[in-house]
Amino acid sequence: MNVGAHRTAPSANVVADGWLRRYPATAGVRRRLLVLPHAGGSAGFFHSWGTAFDSGTELLVARYPGRQDRLGDPCITAMDELADRVTEAILPFHDVPLSLFGHSMGASLAHEVALRLEHRRGRSPAALHVSSRRPPHRLTPRALHEQGDEALIEEVRRLGGTDESVLRDPDLREIILPAIRGDFTIVGTYGPRPADPVGCPVYAYIGDEDPGTSVEDMSAWSDVASGDFRLDVLPGGHFYLVEQHEPLLRSVLARLHPADDGPRLPRP
Repeated sequence: MNVGAHRTAPSANVVADGWLRRYPATAGVRRRLLVLPHAGGSAGFFHSWGTAFDSGTELLVARYPGRQDRLGDPCITAMDELADRVTEAILPFHDVPLSLFGHSMGASLAHEVALRLEHRRGRSPAALHVSSRRPPHRLTPRALHEQGDEALIEEVRRLGGTDESVLRDPDLREIILPAIRGDFTIVGTYGPRPADPVGCPVYAYIGDEDPGTSVEDMSAWSDVASGDFRLDVLPGGHFYLVEQHEPLLRSVLARLHPADDGPRLPRP
């Protein structure tokens, strides 16, 4: 059975002053998952996740400024500012258990948001899910943001996950480059930082052929886990989550539910 194959979610709506795309639960909200996209990514990349979970799970995806229908909003170029803004946006939605999932740059952001929720608001997430990104104490930032456009495009091409036709089209490149440069500025100026622990389980995911992050790197996320830690290694590269969509979501779904609650897959 395909994950979410039998669920039809209501249309997504934009909340929190434009910072979140919300896919409402189709029954009473019992838990939420906040997804934080990668550098250069957008909420649209995770649209298929909107119908992937059970009827009691609500999905929220961060909408970074400077892309899609936030194209006119200035890009944020510092991790701390971005984490502050996302934390403020998510606070009204922490009335039920809230888990965080971040891919690539989004993994670092998810860790920072988790720390802010705990240290500043006294609210621990239900779980921290991190994908395809070294933990804070193992980061070795690169100054790609200081190089020309071609260097940025080549790095995006190396990592994959972006339609090649977009990268080749001069007009489309002109639209997406400011967000890419802004996000690469965040990545290039963040870390290394201490392995500050979070008070929730940490679940890590990595493709076995990721060109920038190793299985050993991902296993070091255990240093920020004060409780349970698990690492899933799936076939694929930096964007393994495209080809391994269903296995990844099955793992995430199973971990959204406490042991006595159990995942409720959509009924046929």
